[in-house]
Amino acid sequence: MSEISAHPSWQLSPAFPGRAAWGTASRLRAWQEEALARYRELDAQDFLAVATPGAGKTTFALRAASELLADRRVEQVIVVAPTEHLKVQWAEAAAKAGIQLDPGLGGSRKGRSRQYHGMVVTYAGVAVRPFAWEALTVRARTLVIFDEIHHAGDNLSWGEAVASSFALATRRLGLTGTPFRSDATPIPFVHYAEEADGTRRSVADYTYGYAEALRDHVVRPVVFMAYGGGMRWRTKAGDELAAGLGEPLTNDITAQAWRTALDPKGDWIAAVLASADKRLTEVRRHIPDAGGLVIATDQQQARAYARALETISGEKATVVLSDDAGASRRIEEFSGSQQRWMVAVRMVSEGVDVPRLAVGVYATAIATPLFFAQAVGRFVRSRRRGELATVFLPTVPILLAHAGALERQRDHILGRPKHDEGDLWAPEEALLAEANRSRDTADLDDGRFEALESQAVFDHVLFEDRQFGLFAEPTSLDEADYLGLPGLLEPDQVASLLAQRQRRQLARRVRQERRERVPETVSLHRALEGRRKELNSLVSQLARVRGTPHSHVHAGLRREAGGPPLAQATTEQVEARIALARRWLAAS
Repeated sequence: MSEISAHPSWQLSPAFPGRAAWGTASRLRAWQEEALARYRELDAQDFLAVATPGAGKTTFALRAASELLADRRVEQVIVVAPTEHLKVQWAEAAAKAGIQLDPGLGGSRKGRSRQYHGMVVTYAGVAVRPFAWEALTVRARTLVIFDEIHHAGDNLSWGEAVASSFALATRRLGLTGTPFRSDATPIPFVHYAEEADGTRRSVADYTYGYAEALRDHVVRPVVFMAYGGGMRWRTKAGDELAAGLGEPLTNDITAQAWRTALDPKGDWIAAVLASADKRLTEVRRHIPDAGGLVIATDQQQARAYARALETISGEKATVVLSDDAGASRRIEEFSGSQQRWMVAVRMVSEGVDVPRLAVGVYATAIATPLFFAQAVGRFVRSRRRGELATVFLPTVPILLAHAGALERQRDHILGRPKHDEGDLWAPEEALLAEANRSRDTADLDDGRFEALESQAVFDHVLFEDRQFGLFAEPTSLDEADYLGLPGLLEPDQVASLLAQRQRRQLARRVRQERRERVPETVSLHRALEGRRKELNSLVSQLARVRGTPHSHVHAGLRREAGGPPLAQATTEQVEARIALARRWLAAS
């Protein structure tokens, strides 16, 4: 192998924090320095670093590798990555750090140049030839870097192969932005601590979460724009059902309404894609090369969404499918271009670096916290201070819960008690396998499920676990207020502007109601019906913001404003509660 300079990190790009290449920042961020100090202090065979997507795990790992190589404590480096595309990214990033890694594009059986300091392989590649990787590891003092180490538990054979191949490695460095899994498969070389309830929880040697990264301006703040609306579909039994997306529903009805919303032929996805494109146009006023990403459920829908985006934006969208040989090349071309949109199924779920992505549409039915965190992680990588990310979501309770929990640190837990509620949301591996299966024609439930109609309604904006906004029609001024947020904002400015937009929306509603006030000739029952609907809409917003049942909000309004139950209230009493609800909402 070739010699490496005493400090190869001196060769790193000086462009940070502007546009430094992936994993090549010349000066370490504070958390990377701290993690490296912890790594030196422990001086252990195994080390697990958990850092939020976009924080710079690659830079930390390459610096640790360069020090070990320079000190002759290891003689070679092996990086194990989730995908073929990431193999190339690791090789390119390592080269900028003075470490030459062979991504194996020519095939390992053909041999490799002695100039390399090591190689990059996928988890699947290790499983194919575990004995070869074991022999390679014991031949020289080896540092093994596991990129997104939770993937080592994706498949029983993968975990066993990784454990046996690298059991005798001199050093093992695990990296992950999402250390939790949707199942109880142990992750090799990860330490688990016994909990009081009998479960075992993964233990990281160093953790740097999204909240800390946001505080340090290492990642972008994320604004989630939620869209609900009415859905109508025909079940496999032939029954026609209708429901509002975001209403309190059973799990299976929610899943069917969600499926209807994502149907490429429906109005819901068309309206959301159009709104997302408007948002991207606004962001590009401040970030000219900003790009958007739509994450689709399957290949057929991905292609349909791309056609819709071309109609909306007038520009062809890049489509990335995992079983396409040119997928990695298309991602690289998109990353370096000014193109507006990319549509993908799986290729960008994690690790793939496209720093200019600033607007996303979560148009997939995959609901696991792991996949959601990985998907949102594509938009949080910050290139300069003040960049804002926007992700469009269907108003589905489980997705809103994931979005609200973005700043909380999660661990992998073994031995978690099983319950029936999780059955609806199968592990992401099976869903992704289905998503990447080629299909020439739609086979929604063997043709027995049929989406009939979908309408989109702007529901609210979620930021830092707070909700802003009232129901509004797409293309309305109310929606435009939120789509028009500047692309460059500090986190405190985001919250302030959202609250300002909400007050403006409330004031606009008041003026509209005054103009449209029901004349005396209209019957009392119609007048009361309209005012009760308005009150119920405000109560619904307050219930979401406060996380309390609708009945508790109604009871609070009645206690403070006075009067009988809503069904018995006069027009004046209902108006008083509406005014009070608006004040509460404006102050929330």
